[in-house]
Amino acid sequence: MALLLGPLAALLLGGAAQPKAEAAASGQRIHDYVAFLASDALKGRDTGSPGHAAAAAYVADQFKSLGLKPGGDKGSWFQQVPFRHAAHAGVPRVTYTAGAKRIRWTSGKDFALRPSITQEHRLIDAPLVFAGHGISDSRLGIDEYAGLDARGKIVVVLRGIPDGLPNDIDAHLETSKEQVAARHGAIGLAEISVGHSGITWFANRAIIDWAGAPGDAGAQGDLGASLTLSPEVARRLFEGAPRSFQSVRRAGDGAIRGFALPGRLRIQSDTAWQDFESPNVVAVLPGTDPALSSQYVLVGGHLDHLGMDPGARPGEDAIFNGAMDNAAGVATLIETARSFVASGKPPRRSVMFIATTGEERGLLGADYFAAHPTVPRPSIVSLVDLDMPLLTYDFTDVIAFGADESTIGRTVADAAASMGVRVSPDPMPDQSLFVRSDHYRFVLRGIPALFLMTGQANGGKAAWDDYFARFYHRVGDDLSQPFRWDAGAKFAALNYRIARRLADNDQPPRWYAGSYFGDTYAAGAAKVAQ
Repeated sequence: MALLLGPLAALLLGGAAQPKAEAAASGQRIHDYVAFLASDALKGRDTGSPGHAAAAAYVADQFKSLGLKPGGDKGSWFQQVPFRHAAHAGVPRVTYTAGAKRIRWTSGKDFALRPSITQEHRLIDAPLVFAGHGISDSRLGIDEYAGLDARGKIVVVLRGIPDGLPNDIDAHLETSKEQVAARHGAIGLAEISVGHSGITWFANRAIIDWAGAPGDAGAQGDLGASLTLSPEVARRLFEGAPRSFQSVRRAGDGAIRGFALPGRLRIQSDTAWQDFESPNVVAVLPGTDPALSSQYVLVGGHLDHLGMDPGARPGEDAIFNGAMDNAAGVATLIETARSFVASGKPPRRSVMFIATTGEERGLLGADYFAAHPTVPRPSIVSLVDLDMPLLTYDFTDVIAFGADESTIGRTVADAAASMGVRVSPDPMPDQSLFVRSDHYRFVLRGIPALFLMTGQANGGKAAWDDYFARFYHRVGDDLSQPFRWDAGAKFAALNYRIARRLADNDQPPRWYAGSYFGDTYAAGAAKVAQ
């Protein structure tokens, strides 16, 4: 491939807009990437499917053609993620005992039990304790486990979080209750449902997670049991307790100090496992600065989507093509890599490009890579996550979810300004998108990271509203949408400028002082004032 040198390289690296011919060529390439990745032939790229494997091979071929280096396992382009599909083998049995009272609960009515990825045959018999919402966080001044001995016990908690916390922290705490319980020595967590819909939905639901060697649990952790309880059976747990169920429910908007409950649960279940692999695709453009080349800037996006619709009728479209979500993000990833090569100027830091698997299953491929990186974890200085850019309008702003947590936000703002694009605040804080894409798994390992989407100015809000209403996670997310490939070229050019700055800046990104996530997961790292 010929390198673009001289004046064009200066345009790519500097502040001028892309020449029209190059922008058009970039838009055509992005069209071609999306057309392949979102084709019916790949049948929705479900994790572990032949379609996803074909997509991974295609992305690896694109990286290879650019002259990048393999960054996966054992010198390959791939990091094979060991997945496990776990389903109940028979009906799980849960019995509640309090004094002389012994009650067998009904699965799907009284409780739902999550299948285990670590225990094929499970038998747990343990006392119960109540821990409010299950929150214990010194940084927030909330400890609902204060004075509570949860060791070897099943912790009962209310659904939700005490009021008054920022949305991203709220969502993070909601998804971290099992880890908190495990940290306090518990062997199970039972969350009280608001109604019955969640129990009905979860009761017979199989799960997928990554499963490493013994003791190397997946993204959902290795707690012995995770249950959802109906309000009716939960009410009985508080009979004879220091406080009634009605009392703690009324106090549910604030923190609640925990206490012991009089009964115990006996849980028996058998799990059927099916193990399989699905690859992350990993490529590296080596840096050339002797002092910085051992550091890695990551640019990533998820390659998987939802596969086939099992409920489609004969003759109906059953393929979740995932053109925007996230063939468009992976196309941007490839084009960003191409811009580095085409610039003719190697980066100072090494740049790693990663197309992950299992995002739609719970950010699983990203979580596995963050837990088992193919380079030393301390050498990873940042990650920018490209997930579901909406390419149906000429965006004039972008949303950088997590920009307020680290100096990557400044880098995005500088790069965007060089193209006449601004960075807008989160327009959907109630959606808690900061914890809903792959970058979040890196944040939990202390790595500064953010998630970039096209914004809502210049007709963007109407475009986003229409996409969420008609296309998001629907079979219509395909190339029949009114793509603007010039917007794809523009988004790729912006991401190149962001990644280039991250790779070439003298200092790596830093968490801001006072960032909840930086203080929690990178306590010993140097911080800077915002």
